[in-house]
Amino acid sequence: MSPSNGGAPALELRGLVKQYGGVQALRGASLSAARGTVHGLIGQNGAGKSTLIKILAGLEHADAGEIRVDGVAIDAGTRSQIAFIHQERLLSPTFTVAEALALGDEPVATSRVGKLRALLPLDLRRMRRRAGEALEAHFGVALPPDRLIGELSVAEQQIVQITRALIRSPRILVFDEPTAALVSREVERLLRTIDQLRSRGLTILYVSHYLNEIASLCDHVTVLRDGVDVAHVDARETPVETLVSAMIGAQPEARARRAAASAQDVALEALDLHAPGRFGPLSFALRRGEVLGVTGLVGSGGKPLVRSLFGLERGVLGELRVRGKAVRLRRPADAVREGIAFVPEDRRRQGVATDLPVRDNFSLPALGRFSRFGLLNTRRETAAARALIDTLGVRTPGPLAPVRHLSGGNQQKVALGKWLGRATDDGAAIYILDEPTVGVDVGAKADIYRLIDTLVAQGAAVLIFSSDLHELLDLTDRVLVLARGAIVQDVPSHTVSTQDLLAWATLARTGDPTEAKRENAA
Repeated sequence: MSPSNGGAPALELRGLVKQYGGVQALRGASLSAARGTVHGLIGQNGAGKSTLIKILAGLEHADAGEIRVDGVAIDAGTRSQIAFIHQERLLSPTFTVAEALALGDEPVATSRVGKLRALLPLDLRRMRRRAGEALEAHFGVALPPDRLIGELSVAEQQIVQITRALIRSPRILVFDEPTAALVSREVERLLRTIDQLRSRGLTILYVSHYLNEIASLCDHVTVLRDGVDVAHVDARETPVETLVSAMIGAQPEARARRAAASAQDVALEALDLHAPGRFGPLSFALRRGEVLGVTGLVGSGGKPLVRSLFGLERGVLGELRVRGKAVRLRRPADAVREGIAFVPEDRRRQGVATDLPVRDNFSLPALGRFSRFGLLNTRRETAAARALIDTLGVRTPGPLAPVRHLSGGNQQKVALGKWLGRATDDGAAIYILDEPTVGVDVGAKADIYRLIDTLVAQGAAVLIFSSDLHELLDLTDRVLVLARGAIVQDVPSHTVSTQDLLAWATLARTGDPTEAKRENAA
């Protein structure tokens, strides 16, 4: 492939369409990156960035549209000119540096008999020499070639991963959320490295949630929203707030926001809670009768945080108090004992037992209520299930219908309802809800919102993690915004906008929320 195709862009995506079942992930997305530039790609969670990257990498096939490299429609040959640096460092921790760099192209001892090549041992001396030369040529560093990947720092692992890509002489490098797990010092080093790669003539597609990186590094940026490109702008001349507005789009008609909750007893309190490499240390409190929102982008630590509150994360340090008592949540059973309920985002795999009937799902967390001397009273169990079906408005042929036959919204109601069945027993007064309305229809959302309102009116404490910023502000009393594992804002929901939340989550803005309000007013 020759780079002499006139003024053709180095990378061009035209009208990419991709549908999964009834969900349209891409709706004609386009992008054009010039040679020797860093082109940013941004968008909220669910905007279609990951699907676009998977299609570019050949992991998914587009339903429509095309990809061109230097003006030539992509095929197996041209795709080899694109290399990917993912957020996860896809390196085996038990490999040495030399082995990781040589993987797939290992040098072996020479033989005159070609058929014997696969039987000959690796030429370890040549492998080490090639590794050292590659690291020196691309980064000017000298990592010991026999050092294990698992012994390297995060930044050193990333150097190895980038070097592995550069050895194959790609024309285009795609960085997919490369700084999500890095600390500030490592981020600065990576951005300098990318700047050097640009100066050497490489074309770079840089996908990131952090708009401060986009503004400082990129030449141009494409904004995706709801599966389609909505803006193509000069990254250096476009204010970050303009990018935020493009990512969010028009404000939908909002549900009436919750009235501020009156202060009640602390139900859950975190003191210097942290999980090395994932989040923290974090300190916050959740009160009875309050809905506390948590949001953050990929790598913010929000997901591991909410999982840790139900005993689903290992290696969590610091102190957690439930109703004033220090607790250790090593497993979900510990959280359940403390009256904590958890509704996960992936309801089909983790929230409900799809092959069991609605009745059995409702009663699973509270079998003690329906059994005596080891015998289950199915009549009482069925009556309780009918009551919950009526309370939640679950659309089902009856309590014995398998959950797999229900719609997504009704499955989510069952995932919530099973904890209500237990609440009447010993009071599951703390609810941790991870993306509680993802993939449900408008009617089911309204029912779930009403249920949350009812729970807090009865004195429950509710913590919601959501990437739907409109929903978060409408449902909650207060929002914690996380970025790079830290709480960057703790604000009353009624005082801020979705633009404020996204600006803080992307580190496009820091500082006092009142300053943001004054800026917006101006």
